[in-house]
Amino acid sequence: MTTKDPRAPGLARLAALAADETRAACLLALLDGRAWTAGELARTCGVAASTLSEHLGKLVAGGLLAEERQGRHRYVRLADAGVAQLVEDLAAQVAPGAAERPRTLRQTNAGSAMARGRTCYDHLAGRLGIAVTDAFAARGLLRQDTGFALTDAGLRWFAAAGIDLERRGRRPLARACLDWTERRPHLAGVAGAALCRHALHARWCVRIGSERAVKVTETGERALYDLLGIGTEALR
Repeated sequence: MTTKDPRAPGLARLAALAADETRAACLLALLDGRAWTAGELARTCGVAASTLSEHLGKLVAGGLLAEERQGRHRYVRLADAGVAQLVEDLAAQVAPGAAERPRTLRQTNAGSAMARGRTCYDHLAGRLGIAVTDAFAARGLLRQDTGFALTDAGLRWFAAAGIDLERRGRRPLARACLDWTERRPHLAGVAGAALCRHALHARWCVRIGSERAVKVTETGERALYDLLGIGTEALR
C-alpha cells in the first residue's frame, strides 16, 4: 500500500519545467507582466527561435504560460499571478553570490537599474518597492505583524488617491513578496498591482530599457513625497 502524496507527480513535472536554464530565463523575463513574442524571448535568452519554440510549447502545456496569436505573431505571457509569485519566490532563494557577475558596463548599469526599481509581474519591486512598503507601514496603512494586510486607513488612502482596488477572484488584497535584491518583502496582491498600474499610467514611473527596470519621474517624486512622504534619496 503506497503512502506517496498524490501531489508528488505534479510537483515533479513543475520542477522539471523550471529546471532548464532557457525555460527559467523565459519565466524570469516574463515577470515584467507583458506579453512577449517568441522572437523577443529567443533574443533575450540567446537561443535560436526554433529551440525556444520547443521550450515555449512545454511551458504552455505545463500551464506556466498562456499564449495567444495575432496574425502571424505568437505572444506568450505568464499564465497568472500565481505563476508569477512562484517564479519570484524561487528566484528569491538564489543566493546573491550565486548569480553570475556582470561582465560589461552595460550589464552593470542594467543590474543597478533593476535593483533601484522594477516591476515584479504587476507590482513594484527593488528599492522603490521597499520604500513604498516601508512608507505604507510607517503611516499605519499596512500591517505586517501577521502577514501583509491593509488597514482601514490604508483603504481610505487608496480611495483618496483615486486608485481603484479591483477585487477579482481569490487574489488577496495585500500580500508579501520577497524581494530578491533587497531580501525583504514588498507589497504585492491586488493593492500592489493597483498601485503599480496607477504609477505607470500617471507616469510616476516609466519603463527603461528592455528589462523590467522602471525609473521614477519628477512627477512621481513629487507624488510619492506628497502622498507617502518618500524622499528623493530613496528613489534614486
